[in-house]
Amino acid sequence: MNINIDGLKVNYHVSGEGTDIVLLHGWGVDMQAFAPVHQSLEKDFRVWSIDFPGFGKSTEPPEPWTVGNYTDFLGTLLKKLDIDQPILVGHSFGGRVSIKYASAHPVHKVILVDSAGIKPKRKLKYYVKVYTYKAFKKLLNAPVLNQYKDTILTKVKGKLGSTDYKNVSGTMQQTMVKVVNEDLRHHLPHIKVPTLLVWGENDEATPVEDGRLMEQTIPDAGLVVLDNAGHYSYLDKLNQFLLVIDSFLQKDKEERES
Repeated sequence: MNINIDGLKVNYHVSGEGTDIVLLHGWGVDMQAFAPVHQSLEKDFRVWSIDFPGFGKSTEPPEPWTVGNYTDFLGTLLKKLDIDQPILVGHSFGGRVSIKYASAHPVHKVILVDSAGIKPKRKLKYYVKVYTYKAFKKLLNAPVLNQYKDTILTKVKGKLGSTDYKNVSGTMQQTMVKVVNEDLRHHLPHIKVPTLLVWGENDEATPVEDGRLMEQTIPDAGLVVLDNAGHYSYLDKLNQFLLVIDSFLQKDKEERES
């Protein structure tokens, strides 16, 4: 299904009945990444999966967005779909949006899965890439080379950039830069609802240390670490993941049944 949000066509899927659960996917994928989770939860809840603007079948934003823009978008979407105080389930980038939204708006519960939001301590390799690119950019302002600047910089970014960065359009590349450089830890103490943190033991994109920091900072949070799982821990260990969230949501299921 599609809905228009501020001129953007947004793709979504809804099924089931009961308390609203909104599934927010990570960067570089779309709502299909949450398909098995959606299928499991729809038995007891009304479940919404969406494609964020710029992903899947949803329209790309007209300009580079920040986490705040995506959070405002989520608020508008929930209001338009008449979703009140949902349970938010956010993976990676979807966790960023969940954190920022839940820190300032009424929600029922939050589930963060291998969530981004803690600005990482960069390794030397990262700074070498950044300053190499800046050096090329400065050099290319010189006469003669200036006319080839855009072509050369595109090639340099292609060699230095991450896979996620290279696989999206210019607008989404700039969006990614804005998103990954935003540290959301100051929002964590303002999440006042029960929060479940699920992490893959071997997650290299958002390490378990981030989950432990969130557990310490969010007032009512608990962390579950899944053994031998990576950044997509909910897919690597799907059955375990579903058991964990089923336990966390048990009271909500019982309320519906009573």
